[in-house]
Amino acid sequence: MISEKMRPLVENNSVIRVMFEEGKRLAAIYGAENVYDFSLGNPNVAAPPEVEESILEILREEDPTFVHGYMSNAGYEDVRETIAHSLNERFGTNFGVSNILMTVGAASGLNIILKTILDPGQEVMAFAPYFVEYGNYVRNYDGKLVVVSPNTVDFQPNLEEFAQKVTPRTKAVIINTPNNPTGVVYSDETLKKLAEILRKKEEEFGITIVLISDEPYRELAYDGVVVPYVTKYYADTVICYSYSKSLSLPGERIGYLVIPDELQDSGAVFTAATIANRVLGSVNAPSLMQRVIKRCIEKGASVNLEAYDRNRNRLYEGLKECGFSCIRPEGAFYLFVQSPVADEKEFCSKASAHNLLLVPGSSFACPGYVRIAYCVSYEQIERSLPAFRALAREYGLGTVEDKA
Repeated sequence: MISEKMRPLVENNSVIRVMFEEGKRLAAIYGAENVYDFSLGNPNVAAPPEVEESILEILREEDPTFVHGYMSNAGYEDVRETIAHSLNERFGTNFGVSNILMTVGAASGLNIILKTILDPGQEVMAFAPYFVEYGNYVRNYDGKLVVVSPNTVDFQPNLEEFAQKVTPRTKAVIINTPNNPTGVVYSDETLKKLAEILRKKEEEFGITIVLISDEPYRELAYDGVVVPYVTKYYADTVICYSYSKSLSLPGERIGYLVIPDELQDSGAVFTAATIANRVLGSVNAPSLMQRVIKRCIEKGASVNLEAYDRNRNRLYEGLKECGFSCIRPEGAFYLFVQSPVADEKEFCSKASAHNLLLVPGSSFACPGYVRIAYCVSYEQIERSLPAFRALAREYGLGTVEDKA
């Protein structure tokens, strides 16, 4: 009964989700406080108070037939205007209502833009390590995902290999900064070089290549690191944004696309994307949450970055003390840790014996590493460190005191 197109997805069900379910199973056996689930990027930090305030205000003050009714498939105009104004103030852009399309989170946004621009057989490029679902999204529209090998020195994109892999069939490139799973922020220099390559390839092949910037972690950057706004570097850019992480609303599924005027045929693309939003089944982004986002922007609601930063510092230092190796993340809420053995799935299996649930790097096209999501409680991180020390000792890692 299952379609041929769905069979590979069923067989290769997301390792992240499998680990999440395993965490629930272990918690039922050992108690939730004794299971250290670092598998899923599900924020433990509560939504800012402005979210609840806004919901209550909307339900008291706004016409319920308006709040809960249909609107343009692109979303409420006043919400889109508020978002555009906020972006313009923050990044010096020049967006308006006709550049913002409200979506059911960033995942829906990615599917909308891919359905809008992708013909069967065309190629979409991604830099490893990348979010595992990109391949599934591209295959939804019979495209081909072309993966650029990881640069494991600093995890900036491997631009030399990228330039070699662009072909006349290349339709889009997906980037994700701050990056899941590494926490790396793509630098100003990286984005300038990437944009230069794309412009040269567009001219060489006589094609348009769309740069799709997936940005659910934009607001999560530490130590004063600036996350560059990608539309300033390359005209044919589309931004996919989600409030899942910036307002701790992953289950609410609310975000937007930015389709700038500078994009080739931007008006036609916006119209087609609005129709794609409808025909993919979303119809429109959730009406109540659109109203909430407007008020939250006006109130200046923001993520509790300090809580994530505290987790980042404690877990990073704790793992380094255990003898594990990883780069210090600049953004998002993940550590990408080098496995002490080549087969990181074996390492994850041994970790699970200590009730540590980690995601193998091969899920992100980067074997030899594991992802640890530190969007958990600080108490879980503290409780988990003895388990990490015990795991490290199995591989001969750690200090002399640890090995004693």
